[in-house]
Amino acid sequence: MTTDGFTTCLWFDGQAEEAAHHYVSVFKNSSIGKIARYPEGAPQAAGSVMTVEFTANGHRFLALNGGPQFKFTEAVSFMIFCQSQDEVDLYWTKLTEGGGEPGPCGWLKDRYGVSWQVVPDRLVELTTDPDPQKAARATQAMMTMGKIDIAALEKAAAGG
Repeated sequence: MTTDGFTTCLWFDGQAEEAAHHYVSVFKNSSIGKIARYPEGAPQAAGSVMTVEFTANGHRFLALNGGPQFKFTEAVSFMIFCQSQDEVDLYWTKLTEGGGEPGPCGWLKDRYGVSWQVVPDRLVELTTDPDPQKAARATQAMMTMGKIDIAALEKAAAGG
């Protein structure tokens, strides 16, 4: 992993390697990098995974097995911009499987507690439409949804 630019560090409690492999399986342009292990005398068991470098959808991450002290919250989330309903459905399904939780307005938590926003490009177009009534109708429709339904957004924006 290079040291230029940004790398997102995700703190896990013993699930860093499992999570890294999961994210690599969900996104294209993804791979596992170096894995570091805890040495003797460290706060975790010697030989257990300390960090896993990985790339998901071209974004660099470091998964750290830091222990139970910290948990993920919705205060930080990753946005996935999608071009179609099929893509929305794919990411929604893959990220909620195995214990993830659907949330409101396109948000979800995956099985590790990481928050994601699955955002179709069409949602952004409709909620920022120059016609304020159209944008308001699309926004109001979005507020009633869990997973975003592009056809329902378009129907609401059109006044139907």
